[in-house]
Amino acid sequence: MKKFIQEFKAFINKGNVLGLAVGVIIGGAFSTITTSLTNDIIMPIVSIFLGGMDFSTMRVTLPTFFSLEENAVPNTLNYGSFLSAVINFFILALVVFCLVKAFNKAMALSRRKQEQAPPPAPPEPSNEEKLLMEIRDLLKQQRQP
Repeated sequence: MKKFIQEFKAFINKGNVLGLAVGVIIGGAFSTITTSLTNDIIMPIVSIFLGGMDFSTMRVTLPTFFSLEENAVPNTLNYGSFLSAVINFFILALVVFCLVKAFNKAMALSRRKQEQAPPPAPPEPSNEEKLLMEIRDLLKQQRQP
């Protein structure tokens, strides 16, 4: 059990898990925004072209096989809500696609700049290294006849 806990701690401490958690939280918040965009802005515009039809009211009442009380709510198939969800999904997918595409383009530009940058000049030798090189050169001169 102790080894399992240690492995779990190592897994949690990796940066990928934290990034994934942040992504899920931001994705949930972003989903709320796209749902509002779909329901409050896009669907009313689409309903203009459909004669003012509200998608949330689009439904089919299913038959009942058992006798229900008079005040019972009928069983309905709400395909209008499903259409709204599908449109919401496509908007969310389009936005995520555009974000990923922009991120990939920025990364490619960054890589290109790194490749084009000239390599840094080698550092100048220190005073000690210069002195040692002079001594080496003097020794070479003494050995030569």
